[in-house]
Amino acid sequence: MQRVRTKIFPNLWILRLGLAPLILSGLLGCNNLSEYGINAIGVNVTAIGELKPQKNNNTPVYVQGKVERKVPLLEQQMYQIGDSTGKVWLLTNQKDWKLGDKVVFKGLPRYESIPISGAELGEFYLEEK
Repeated sequence: MQRVRTKIFPNLWILRLGLAPLILSGLLGCNNLSEYGINAIGVNVTAIGELKPQKNNNTPVYVQGKVERKVPLLEQQMYQIGDSTGKVWLLTNQKDWKLGDKVVFKGLPRYESIPISGAELGEFYLEEK
């Protein structure tokens, strides 16, 4: 007599093949994607070194970097952030950023002119949008 095999479990390779992409995407979703050169908000992030002061520029820009300095003001905060291309000051209402935090910021480019004895000592910064 011939014995008939009954399959108790479905083919496990189909199950493994279906779970592998799900597990991989879950693991990458918990990771900091900037380590792989992928910005969390997309390709709209501008390198700090590429920012240029322009008059009457009301086009918002996105920057990301690490908080390096903090200056408390009366109702706002100034933070200096940096990336591998440069540093820039941010004027914002955020009060909970700490030194070393990695942040993404949307702001309007601004330039504050400070002429002293014929020399221009102005400062470029981003104001929160």
